[in-house]
Amino acid sequence: MPFNVDAVFQIAGIGIIVAMIHTILKQMGKEDWAHWVTLIGFVVVLFMVAMLIQDLFQTIKNVFLFRP
Repeated sequence: MPFNVDAVFQIAGIGIIVAMIHTILKQMGKEDWAHWVTLIGFVVVLFMVAMLIQDLFQTIKNVFLFRP
């Protein structure tokens, strides 16, 4: 089972983009919007990680129950 590196790069890309937007908004004096952008980015990454963990548990279940 090869590891999908694309997901790691997607999460890192989202983190970089959110950090840049947060910095720009904070410099503009819109700190409340900056916090919302950070929160939304965190939720998106959290859902991505949840899907990866779901796939991991499904694979483990299939291995131990001998299902293809």
